[in-house]
Parts: sequence; structure tokens; C-alpha cells
Amino acid sequence: MARTPEIPAARFPTTRMRRNRRDDWNRRLVAEHRLSVDDLIWPVFVHDGKAAREPVSSLPGVDRLSIDELVRDVDEAVALGIPLVAVFPAVDAALKDEDASEAANPDNLACRAVTAVKAAHGDAVGVMCDVALDPFTSHGHDGLLRGGYVVNDETLEVLCRQAVVQARAGCDVIAPSDMMDGRVGAIREALDADGFAHVRIMAYAAKYASALYGPFRDAVGSAPNLAGGDKKTYQMDPGNTDEALREVALDIAEGADMVMVKPGIFYLDVLRRVKDAFGMPTFAYQVSGEYAMLKGAGERGWVDGDRVMAEALLAFKRAGADGILTYAALETARRLTGD
Repeated sequence: MARTPEIPAARFPTTRMRRNRRDDWNRRLVAEHRLSVDDLIWPVFVHDGKAAREPVSSLPGVDRLSIDELVRDVDEAVALGIPLVAVFPAVDAALKDEDASEAANPDNLACRAVTAVKAAHGDAVGVMCDVALDPFTSHGHDGLLRGGYVVNDETLEVLCRQAVVQARAGCDVIAPSDMMDGRVGAIREALDADGFAHVRIMAYAAKYASALYGPFRDAVGSAPNLAGGDKKTYQMDPGNTDEALREVALDIAEGADMVMVKPGIFYLDVLRRVKDAFGMPTFAYQVSGEYAMLKGAGERGWVDGDRVMAEALLAFKRAGADGILTYAALETARRLTGD
């Protein structure tokens, strides 16, 4: 990393740092980092329920959407210029089992949602899907559970089948979020073998066993299944940063096109280290707990909600993110474009 050249010391009043802060035009002219609509990835929840829109109580302003409502909402995302939406299914409990068999069903909820969005919008917007089994398992884990332990290699077989049906449905970006060892290489091989060499992989390369995922689990309906359990045998220890670099290096070697750090605000140091070390397209996820805290404080008037959200998203850019997954993508895009 190049060292910043030393600048000879200057004394007041020759050097006045406030000069460049005096006017709005000047502040814009010298800004080091900016947030744009091109930086936004919008996570959306889709469901098969009767209601077109189901509010997620722990995520203010976020709804589970029927497929037709999802397509309509993506209309606005396209008009605003948001480049990528990430589809997360809230699967009916009757379809969940220990082996996540619904994950590899080509007619599952996620696949139908992807096909509908791509049929309506084509290449005007990219669609990303998680590859993980927690929305589909009766136990709420991201992999197959055998004797109380999430097994690795057997899980990979299901993840590969899941990735292929998502690609066949029209998914542009496959995002393995399960944290099984070797999953990026296995999925890359499976996609290539099925004729999907063009489908990209954004690896959740450094995903931590965080306490910030609760509202997301409410949204996809996996919280009751997990029933107080944890994912510490496969997601990373929040105290480790060197390990994150090893995880990212392995995913890149296995064929990841892009990498992600998750959660976001609490892990900006990891994000900066990853970007500096690899120079890869690097993304961060403003996870459900982070979003909910900011929105909740804003709703109660404890902070200026819009300004705090904007500041939080800018922090990701400052730390090195090329893009951000945020539930605030639509409202942020409206603010940035003046709509």
C-alpha cells in the first residue's frame, strides 16, 4: 500500500481547512467519496401468501411481496437505475423438510420470482439469488443437519442443484451465503457443466455468526425453525479478521467473481482489509439488524433517520465497498435522483 506523501507543516492563518467547506459547490467539488444509485443492491422478500403485501414487523418499511407485486416494485427500481435486486423467498412451512428438497425444485418460489422479474424487465436489471438452505430446511440451518451437526460435503451437492435451477430460471448472480467449505468451486463447476459459464458468483466470503440477522430470519420464516440455535460451526467468529482474508482468498481461487462482507457497519475494518488485500469487486450487506436499528431510531425521532441512513451507506463506500445490499435501496435511490 502506497504511503501518503508528507506535506510540510503550515501554520494558521496560511492554512485554513474551512475554506473548502464554505460553499456547497466547493464541498461537492472536493468530496473524496460519493454514494450513487449504481452502488445499490435491493434485497426483496417474496411469498406465496394470499396478501399481496405482508409487512415484516421487525423491518420497518419492508414487506413480503407476492410475485406480481414484486414485478411492479422492480418497475420503480429499474426506473431509478438500481442495477441489481436480490430475491429471498419466504417459503411455506409445509414445503420445508430436513433435506431442503424444495431448494432444488425448479418451480420453487424463488425460481418463479426470478423468471417473472426477468420476463418483465430482461437485462434492464440484474437478479441475484442466495444459495443457502435455511429458507427451505425444517431446522433453519444453511446446510443439512446430521446428528446435530451441519455436514459440509453432503450439503454441497444440494447447493449445486439449487444454484443450477436458479440459473435456469434466469438468475444472473448466484450468491452462496452458506459458508460451507469449497462451495464456490463446486457451484462454479456445476454452473459451467450446465452451460451457465456467464452466470456470476458473488460469494458471501466473510460472513460472521452475528446477532444482527434476527429480522431477516423473521422475514423468511426461519427463526422458529432455528429455535434459539446458532450457526457458529460454519459462520465466522466475530473476533477474527485474519481468518476473513483466508476465506476471501479461497473463494477467489475457487472462481468467485465478486466477494462480500456481512454484516456491514460493525465490520468496516474487515471490509477495508479485504478491499486493500485483493482489489476485487467487494460488496457489503447492511443487514436486517443494522437497518432496523437505524429505521427504528429514526421513527422515534431519536436521530434524523434519512441523514443517518445516508451517512451509514456512505461509510461503506469510504471503507472500500463497490456496492451495498440495503433494504433502504429504493428510498435512497429516490433521494439521490430527486424523485
